[in-house]
Amino acid sequence: MRVLNVCSDMNIGGAGRCILNFLAHYDREAFRVDVALPRGSLLIPEVEKLDTQVFEVDVRGDKSFDRADINKFKAVIRESGAQVVHAHGAMSARVAARRCKRAVVFTRHSVFPVGGAMAIPPVRWLNGMINEYYADAIIAVAEAAKENLVDSGVHPQKIEVVLNGVDGQTRLPPEAIAEERAKYGIPDGHFVAGILARLEAVKGHGYLIEAARLLKDRGREITVLIAGAGQMEETLRAQVGALGLEDTVLFAGFVEDVPRLLSVLDLQVNASFGTEATSLALLEGMSMGLPAVVTDYGGNPGVIQDGVNGRLVPTRNSVALAAAIEEMMTDRVAYEQMVAGSLDVFAEKFTAEIYARNIERIYRRAAMLRYGKEMESKI
Repeated sequence: MRVLNVCSDMNIGGAGRCILNFLAHYDREAFRVDVALPRGSLLIPEVEKLDTQVFEVDVRGDKSFDRADINKFKAVIRESGAQVVHAHGAMSARVAARRCKRAVVFTRHSVFPVGGAMAIPPVRWLNGMINEYYADAIIAVAEAAKENLVDSGVHPQKIEVVLNGVDGQTRLPPEAIAEERAKYGIPDGHFVAGILARLEAVKGHGYLIEAARLLKDRGREITVLIAGAGQMEETLRAQVGALGLEDTVLFAGFVEDVPRLLSVLDLQVNASFGTEATSLALLEGMSMGLPAVVTDYGGNPGVIQDGVNGRLVPTRNSVALAAAIEEMMTDRVAYEQMVAGSLDVFAEKFTAEIYARNIERIYRRAAMLRYGKEMESKI
């Protein structure tokens, strides 16, 4: 079966990483998968490394829909010979695929509150009808993403939740970890909690910084490592300075080698209160036996089971965040149990192989819905 994945992203975000994980693990005897991307996208060389054909399209990057892009995607769909078009956002490609009479799969990668006109029945119903018409199958990467789609008018039976998956990572040996911690200036014996997220308000870094202040005031030997870049960096640095936490909260900047950074940590933190679906960093950390303290927002509860592989806390609550981190620091029995739980939950639900098999199943189903018996012998 020939499949074309389409993504409008210019950078490598969550959607792009999902595409790369799938390309590394899909059944190449049963499927031929190509990828269409905006010209100049940073995903292009990464996709090509995986022995995959890339169609560079002169469309507007980082924009889901532009009427002028529909015909450009139609040309690529026909050139690729795709029977199934999998759009990661990319509404222009979904419209083009339907006009080419191809099966369409659509993935919702994000979670956000549904409000305003979208919550009003006439607009909600119209949005649902449009989404359902331009997709034979709709994938949500978390239960919260499915709830978003339903709230915006999509029938729940049209949506299937497919949890993201990643390659398992290996933690660095103790000597290398010690060297990495020294590079960051982390004192010997400190418990290290880290957050890997874009520096945006909704990611909740400010609440983690306040939690670090509470823990420092209690005499806890902790270092908080913030990895990522974004528009909130100056604001967060100012908060750290105002609280006198320069020796407690360290900024690592954008980190390309995520597994290396994760090896430095004793605990991963996700303090998001907006746009969180399924954090791939949480999955990679889990594969290394790294527990996490996360807010109960979006897709986080689908990844972290409270008391099994980490702790869930309310959003925008520094006191609860500090208490959960302190428990991880002081209760070694519970901590070690959550280390083992992290490895078990990852192996059961979040490997890249499991993710690839689930996506392949949806491709087959979408093709059957669109083409019927003529595809039966091919899938």
